[in-house]
Amino acid sequence: MNYQDWEMLAALYSTENITKAAEHLFLSQPTLTSRIQKLEEHYGVQLIIRKRRGVTFTPEGEHLAQHAQNMLREQRKIEEKINNMKNQVTGTLRVGVSNFFALNKMPKLLRLFKKEYPNVECQMVTGWSSEMHRLILNNEVHISFIKGDYPWKEKKELLYEEEVCIASPWDFKWEELPRMPRIDYRTDEHMKSMVDEWWFHNYSQRANITIQVNQVETCKEMIVNGLGYAIIANLVVRPYTELFIKPIMLPSGEPMIRKTWMYYHEDALQMNIVRAFIRFIQTLDVKAL
Repeated sequence: MNYQDWEMLAALYSTENITKAAEHLFLSQPTLTSRIQKLEEHYGVQLIIRKRRGVTFTPEGEHLAQHAQNMLREQRKIEEKINNMKNQVTGTLRVGVSNFFALNKMPKLLRLFKKEYPNVECQMVTGWSSEMHRLILNNEVHISFIKGDYPWKEKKELLYEEEVCIASPWDFKWEELPRMPRIDYRTDEHMKSMVDEWWFHNYSQRANITIQVNQVETCKEMIVNGLGYAIIANLVVRPYTELFIKPIMLPSGEPMIRKTWMYYHEDALQMNIVRAFIRFIQTLDVKAL
């Protein structure tokens, strides 16, 4: 097998879908299917089983796919070590970024960083904070930007704090919330648990959820267009002065706070590119970006 075969098997193993794997690799489906067939002919075994929705790996195929993942990791380590030996800030920085941070902070941050270090490339993965936590735990990225507090024994930097608030297109009293239309959005379990605990501490009835969306940005647009209120982090709605925004207070009298962190492994600091990026972040007011 060569590097392209490793990439193909790893992509197919993670997606379990030929269409998605082909899109990820910028290949056509027939090309990907042909390469799989050639591998099956080479090893004399069936590697995948096609189902109505996606594929599943045979035991032989799973073993080969896991080998491909290991080989890709080793290849990355070799490339990183060689780049580091040059004593220059070059190479590819692998970063995991939570959804809100990816949309609202990362483009500006990367633009500023590349002005200072033009020879750096960035490979970025976005998603829920729980997924970014898994990526950094498994050393699949050098750095993860994560909302909320997740178990972590290595290095981390607090980038900023923000209040969790009620954002509404109209003024309201707290006792009116259960009757008001609420817009709910998919978020990580930490945020959901925190909000649910607060709600059931203050209200005996369930929230009147009339709209459910996948992304916080979609939720924000629904609020701005007068369709309901949401429980949301302050930075998402801060630019919209026409909204009525009130911070949520905990039973202790303190505001409910959401923290955004930068997680990384200490041994990653041995790499010039990671060390330079972390030092660069430490010089910024990330919240104000």
